[in-house]
Amino acid sequence: MTINEALKLAKNELNECENGSFVARKLLEFYTSLSTEQIFLNANENLLAFSDYLALIRRFKGGEPLEYITGTASFYSLNFDIFRGVLVPRPETEILVDKVLEIARNFSELKIAEIGVGSGVISICLALNLKNVLIKSSDINEIALQNALQNAKKFGVSDKISLFHSKFLDEIDDKIDILVSNPPYIKNDYKLDIWVQNEPKSALFGGVNGDEILKEIIKIASDRDIKILACEMGYDQKNSMQNELLKFGYEASFYTDLAGFDRGFVAHKISKD
Repeated sequence: MTINEALKLAKNELNECENGSFVARKLLEFYTSLSTEQIFLNANENLLAFSDYLALIRRFKGGEPLEYITGTASFYSLNFDIFRGVLVPRPETEILVDKVLEIARNFSELKIAEIGVGSGVISICLALNLKNVLIKSSDINEIALQNALQNAKKFGVSDKISLFHSKFLDEIDDKIDILVSNPPYIKNDYKLDIWVQNEPKSALFGGVNGDEILKEIIKIASDRDIKILACEMGYDQKNSMQNELLKFGYEASFYTDLAGFDRGFVAHKISKD
């Protein structure tokens, strides 16, 4: 069987899956260690052990996320290692990174904290793009911390990032200039697709209303007198977040994702002067 024939059969196997053709090609690249261009150029070459490639296709079809199969995910034009049991980074979170970078460049020296570091994509992208920055990042998931450390070493920024196994900022006592987080914000009863269901629930569900953890983060930021808070949120949580931020003395600007949905905010502590 040729590479081209194998790809066609794989696409047919995934024809009812969203982005099935994309997944079939990505798994073929993973299986063959060939680039997209090389697959095109070698389309008529024989594919050895088609059954092994088909097994990867059926793992995905059964609900295993693509990133868990390949062990990698693209974020901010970088290729991150992704461990099974760690949240898969989403493209919309790149906007949160951009928003923090816009603000951070106004500082000559900067201390950032991240709640819920996951695989480390946010902290690492900030560390790569800011010179005089120290980042302290926490997570309750030990596997996530191992994943984040591996990625920090991979990209050469482990000297800029300290990792803490803790809830919120419990183990971080330093002064913080900017607090950033992409916390769990999905309602507990929201029905997820089979692939997302295989990601860690602790990184997805934020409570009965979905915004409970976000509200706790806002309170913590206020109690710690953190001047700038940047968070991702659910598409239907703008009013809730606006009210909560005002309650704790923050003025926020909200941003949308590429689909036009409300997706996050950057909030500044209102001066009492």
